Amino acid sequence: MDNRIKNIKVNLLAAPVQSGFQDATRKVETVGMCVVRVMTDDGLTGLGVTYHEVGGEAIKELIEKYYAPKIIGRTPFETESIWTELFHYARGVGRKGLSFCALSAVDIALWDLKGKILNMPLFRLLGGTNNKVPVYGSGGWTSFDDDQLVEEAVTMVKKGYKAIKLKVGVEGGKNIRRDVIRCRKVREAIGPDIEFMVDANNAFFAADAVRLANEIRQYDISLFEEPVFADDIPGLRQFKEGCDIPLGTGEHEYTKWGARDLLLANAVDYLQMDASRIGGYTEMIKVAAISEAFNKALAPHAMELIHSHIVAAAPNGVFLEKLFLFDDITKMVFKDPPQPVNGILTIPEDKPGLGLELNDSYIW
Repeated sequence: MDNRIKNIKVNLLAAPVQSGFQDATRKVETVGMCVVRVMTDDGLTGLGVTYHEVGGEAIKELIEKYYAPKIIGRTPFETESIWTELFHYARGVGRKGLSFCALSAVDIALWDLKGKILNMPLFRLLGGTNNKVPVYGSGGWTSFDDDQLVEEAVTMVKKGYKAIKLKVGVEGGKNIRRDVIRCRKVREAIGPDIEFMVDANNAFFAADAVRLANEIRQYDISLFEEPVFADDIPGLRQFKEGCDIPLGTGEHEYTKWGARDLLLANAVDYLQMDASRIGGYTEMIKVAAISEAFNKALAPHAMELIHSHIVAAAPNGVFLEKLFLFDDITKMVFKDPPQPVNGILTIPEDKPGLGLELNDSYIW
């Protein structure tokens, strides 16, 4: 028994969204996770996850049929060589997208195994010392009317969050005046001491995003996320040059090369890349280092339970995102996962790896 990988299992879990949530550019019909378990010959299991909203079946097939045979018999400590081999194996059919979601989930499971083999929580394995990480509340869909928007913002504050993020881009980004009014109502409701961020989900032309940003800056907006299409790097730079609200982007970007391009173009302030998409912990560690070298903040997108260890360890890690839309599916996947208290997520110091346990009621 020498910690050799023996088997890999993949489960898909999804739940319909009952309320018809919509952001500026898409309706959210389901939320889900693709759960990967990598098992070793000595009985340990590493957990990894990625998203299962569109294409989860393809991710499952890719892992089980193509990736698993490449890594069975190897050890979880080969993360660099495994990552490189799987990247090149699939490079002709996907250097982004579903193939990278599959790679990410496998890589996260390998890192979970490394922590379990060494009996260390990952934030300590990564060199971190502080197990308490700030979290902001995230929601505020464009499908909400003004009263619903304000109600959710106030509810977040009552739950103890010191920072919140809500959507802009009503009517597909075609009604800037309504966005301004909604931001004013939220700021009036939450008071001056709560950090207030907005997310446009790729809605605007750059000039319109600049116009909106300069109209809502009076409401002390601390971050404007994805004002333009995620691949419009010149548009992101135009936004940065046109207003003084910090720019967040990166959740739809992939790999260290994607991070490099955003940083070299001066098209980001808060880098929001997602370990469950960009290539797992192996790639996210490099992204953290690259962004630190550019003196930019690392603020990962969603998946707060996966990202907590990285943000805790990275010198430029600033906070986590608690996306309330994922609460139900998170409880389906994980048994008694850590919950933020007054805007702080505490990573268990007595649980190795990710410190997470699968919920046997839904996963077997």
